[in-house]
Amino acid sequence: MAKFKQTTNIQSGIASNVESFTDPQLANTQSFNQAIYLSNQGVEEASDLLKRLFSSFNGSVTFRLWNGRVLKLGNLALDALQFDSSKSSTLKPSDLKPNTVKSDTCKLDSSEFNALTVNNLTLSNAGSDATEPTFTLVCRNPNVIRSMVLGRDPLRMADAYFRGDIDIEGDFFAAVSLKDHLNIIRMSLFDRLGAVFSAVKLPMLEATAGNDDVKKSSIFKRARIYNHAIKAHSKAENRDAIHFHYDVSNEFYALWLDKNMVYSCGYFQHIDDTLDDAQLAKLDHICRKLLLKPGDRLLDIGCGWGALVVHAAKHYGVQAHGVTLSQQQLELARQRIANAGLEHLVTVELRDYRDIEGDAEYDKISSIGMFEHVGLKNLPIYFASVHRLLKPSGLFLNHGITHDVEGWNKTLSTEFINRYIFPDGQLDTISNIQRVMERNKFEIADVEAMRPHYAMTLRHWVARLEQHHEQALKYVNESTYRIWRLYMATCALEFESGEIGIYQVLASKRNAGTLLLPLTRQHMYDASPKQ
Repeated sequence: MAKFKQTTNIQSGIASNVESFTDPQLANTQSFNQAIYLSNQGVEEASDLLKRLFSSFNGSVTFRLWNGRVLKLGNLALDALQFDSSKSSTLKPSDLKPNTVKSDTCKLDSSEFNALTVNNLTLSNAGSDATEPTFTLVCRNPNVIRSMVLGRDPLRMADAYFRGDIDIEGDFFAAVSLKDHLNIIRMSLFDRLGAVFSAVKLPMLEATAGNDDVKKSSIFKRARIYNHAIKAHSKAENRDAIHFHYDVSNEFYALWLDKNMVYSCGYFQHIDDTLDDAQLAKLDHICRKLLLKPGDRLLDIGCGWGALVVHAAKHYGVQAHGVTLSQQQLELARQRIANAGLEHLVTVELRDYRDIEGDAEYDKISSIGMFEHVGLKNLPIYFASVHRLLKPSGLFLNHGITHDVEGWNKTLSTEFINRYIFPDGQLDTISNIQRVMERNKFEIADVEAMRPHYAMTLRHWVARLEQHHEQALKYVNESTYRIWRLYMATCALEFESGEIGIYQVLASKRNAGTLLLPLTRQHMYDASPKQ
């Protein structure tokens, strides 16, 4: 405790000297040495702890600590510890500059030195050898590493990234894949005790200075509220959850979605298709599967910003009606319908699927990326509602994400999704989904797996989001940007691994006689997508 107080007092005492560092001529040796002392707090303990945690890692990973020390760890690491000694040994007061952190600088991130950066201490991990790490994890203060061992929150590393206490330079997807290692770290009893001892010795510092916007981020606080809050997937809970996710900002979504703002996976006919091409192909693929024709009445449950209802009315002549629970989506969808001159064919409204009135009202019904919000216990109600609304000879297409295990058990991935992204999200296996459909008197006509398509779509989204980082910060803060970036990158990896999948299930009401469908699937692929 005495040591901690001493550190705190030093920080307080130096706060008044921060301005002097802006002019190297005014920097005095004593204050400079105190700054270096602060930057070196806990470095040896952190180095020891990281070596223990990653001793069994079957790969190579680079950490850069708050004082500039670089650690290359893992079974394939080329070096266990590196310093740019030729530069660190000549560190001068003039090396302390009030600057923003760049890829070739390291920031002195004690709470009192948020304006200072130490140049010359950063090493690049780029190299020609395949064992070289493709990314660097930049730890801004000791709390990040301390929490790896002593923290109880399973999402503590994600939280640290959202707060800005840890950053990622280089291959973001490769860095995100580290979550699998951190989740299954195995150490001997000796190493476990050593890790705990090193963690306890790490100094406790305040969270990264300069990140007040992260602490005050509305989505960060709301995520805490929604943690385990969804109980029954009631109408009120679903409405609030949709507001939480979708009403962030239409302009924010427009930065990284395609031009039609389709927020579900594209349909890539070729691996080098653009995102716009893939989403247009998906819209047309759905319309052809449903055998849409002029005069059909189409209901789109969870219509988003209106992409499908506009496309179906414009190119297939249907009368389309969409429902959503998002006020911002509704307003933009109506605007886009008006701009397309389709108000006589297309309507949208704010309504829960359980409140849609009528019996046998629609020839065709689509639900694209919506049923994940329904809740597993409510799936019978959901499919029964669709069955009630569909005409006897009608077709229903359900496009949704599935899980590789039954139920929605608590895991690192499920907790992350429910806390930060979809508070009401729940997934199940495709076999269980089909079973519930059949119990609600649907006859399944076609099932198409689209897992590779969603993985590719998510990588497009992440790339577009990263390209528009500065623009995104006009609509959301840095914390929200990071949440979406990490969420989409994680989902891409889970689609690629097979942990989650996505299927389009085409079904009709179970009736005696022959299904009113072509004998083959040829009609789904004959025509090129309508522009």
